[in-house]
Amino acid sequence: PLLADEARKAGVVYSLAYGDQPALTAELVDWARATGFHVVAAGKGTKYLPAYHDVTPDGVWQHYGLTAGEAQSAGMNPQMFNSFLDGTKSAIEMAAIANATALDVPNDGLLFPPCGVDDLPHVLRPRERGGVLERSGMVEVVSSLERDGRPVFRDLRWGVYVVLEAPNDYAADCFRQYGLKTDTSGRYAAMYKPYHLIGLELNVSVLSAALRKEPTGQPRGFRGDVVAVAKKTLRAGEMLDGEGGYTVWGKVLPAATSLQLGALPIGLAHRVKLTRDVAHGEVLRWSDVAIDTADETVSVRKQMEAVFAR
Repeated sequence: PLLADEARKAGVVYSLAYGDQPALTAELVDWARATGFHVVAAGKGTKYLPAYHDVTPDGVWQHYGLTAGEAQSAGMNPQMFNSFLDGTKSAIEMAAIANATALDVPNDGLLFPPCGVDDLPHVLRPRERGGVLERSGMVEVVSSLERDGRPVFRDLRWGVYVVLEAPNDYAADCFRQYGLKTDTSGRYAAMYKPYHLIGLELNVSVLSAALRKEPTGQPRGFRGDVVAVAKKTLRAGEMLDGEGGYTVWGKVLPAATSLQLGALPIGLAHRVKLTRDVAHGEVLRWSDVAIDTADETVSVRKQMEAVFAR
């Protein structure tokens, strides 16, 4: 959000990249709000099992159905692909969506509920209504795998979604009349896009910025933050190796919670040395590492905290 604010003041466009899932999700949220629907949840799909949080680059390819030799011959980076698998990339993308749309982040990180497209309105509604959400207006990622590893029926692994709540009986009737999948009450429905084409769709952002002077989504606040969590028991003196590596994975938390904990952002948990032992599964803190306070990235991060902390 700090960079976006500086860009606006400078009269240039700072934008999420269309084709990547945050921009596509932000577009669905904009559509839902512009049409008068209440946004209950928004996010994307991915392949997820709880054990993935501890996977390292050494074991990543089996989860993609590849051998290490096949991946190497294709020029695939194991640490980058592991960041997709271990939950870090999903956390970063949900933080980007939350910061761009003012949706909330789950208090203790993403749930990754198994869910296909037909069940989005059933699963992604508030707990008081029978769903998994803490409340209405959240970001969340749905898994394409059941917890026992079976594939989810009509999964959304490559896509994005928004769950809507009808503002009145007429809108709820329209959901039914036009064939939207709804929950049993008929008041919650979902819209989704099954695929994203990443760089192939980037021209939408380029043209929007150049011709309309409009971003395809941009951060407006600091609502979500991605913190470093230990993949194993770490010892003082060890060097952290960042997202997708051997030492930490990224967990999205409300920014206010992250700041209260003094949590170390995943983007700065790279090439820094631990100053104390950290237990497996523990959130790392600024005080756990020897950080270079003169580093420009660190100073910009601290400036953002000061400007946007809620």
